[in-house]
Amino acid sequence: MNSLIKVCGKEIRVQGRMIRIARLEADLYHFLENPEPMLEELRKCGTRIDLFTFMQRLPETSPKYPYPMEWDNLAALPVTTFDHWWKEQINNKTRNMARRAEKNGVTLREVCLNQELARGMWEVYNETEVRQGRKNRHHGKDIDTLHREEATFLDSSIFIGAYLGDSLIGFMKLVYDETRTQACLMNFVCMIRHRDKAPANALVAQAVRTCVERGIPYLAYSRFAYGKIENSSLSEFKERNGFRRVDLPRYYVPLTPVGKIAFKLGLHHRFAEHLPAPVVAKLRELRAAWYDRKLPSASGAP
Repeated sequence: MNSLIKVCGKEIRVQGRMIRIARLEADLYHFLENPEPMLEELRKCGTRIDLFTFMQRLPETSPKYPYPMEWDNLAALPVTTFDHWWKEQINNKTRNMARRAEKNGVTLREVCLNQELARGMWEVYNETEVRQGRKNRHHGKDIDTLHREEATFLDSSIFIGAYLGDSLIGFMKLVYDETRTQACLMNFVCMIRHRDKAPANALVAQAVRTCVERGIPYLAYSRFAYGKIENSSLSEFKERNGFRRVDLPRYYVPLTPVGKIAFKLGLHHRFAEHLPAPVVAKLRELRAAWYDRKLPSASGAP
């Protein structure tokens, strides 16, 4: 079961059948400064919620709330000036990759979400059914659906496009938090057939410029590690571009006796998260191999 409710002016996603877990719809992108009013309203909202989870905002890495917690993480890049990132936070190889895009005629610019951009996104998404060994969940969607889905959190979003001539060959959606402490990549996709032009590296460089121009001190690229998998082609791409793992408290607040028991028994985690890391890695390899046989695919990051 999956539902969306509005509490304290924020959209809350409630998921689960046996154990109902709620979180901000913009989890990882927006945060709670004072969770108590939210918790109070959730308890009396009329929707059964067993656990409410939220993450602490960068750069506060020490627990500041008295709720049960576990450690989560973000791939975060401290931003001061573009020159500092260019000279101190990335190496020569990454700098050369970013230069390659310009040499190959790739241009970067901030763009507004409209039908023209949505059509370009549609072409990027529909290039391949498989990305990074997983089925591309946006493949096959129509332009209007993509436009509607990309319009989430529009008031706090920045879209950056990578263009070859007039054609969109990659894009990035940044969502900044309420205090403009961080901007986090929500969607970041480039055409595989233009990988040789390094649009992904150029987009990261433009995202750094965007944060500098707006005075946003952290650029985040979702999580650095997912579950027990810490090393992957994607994490290597993040590290080469200056992102580092930052561990942050994630709180789990029981709102019912079921929630309290579920947290103690670890039932708030997916089954795969209980498996040993080598087993998870092997299962991912098998999944990728299956998709490679069954569907037209392309690998790599992003």
